[in-house]
Amino acid sequence: MSAKIEIFKQFTFDSAHFLPNVPEDHKCRRIHGHTYILEVYIEGPLKEQFEWVEDFAVVKAAVNPVIKELDHYLLNDIPGLENPTCERIAIYIWNRIKPNLPGLKKIRLNETPTSGVVYRGE
Repeated sequence: MSAKIEIFKQFTFDSAHFLPNVPEDHKCRRIHGHTYILEVYIEGPLKEQFEWVEDFAVVKAAVNPVIKELDHYLLNDIPGLENPTCERIAIYIWNRIKPNLPGLKKIRLNETPTSGVVYRGE
């Protein structure tokens, strides 16, 4: 019998955005930037031959193309992120990486060191 184990890999990217749906006087209405920290969690049993849940290189290969789409861009210009709240960005990332990571359990996205979101999919 093999217990399920959860692994994670961390990524960072820098992006600018503004929130067009907040009131005019809200500070997030102005263009500003963040260094986002993304953690991707994979759950599953140990693969017998390797004694790991997933090769971290596989996780990296699935996530890096999305990071390239977001890193050093104005997120509002990306279709689907016209109102790029942390929650919307997390959903966007999930939808892009889930097809390539069948064991994807959750993602955690920090917009600042003290603020972020955890998303577990639909």
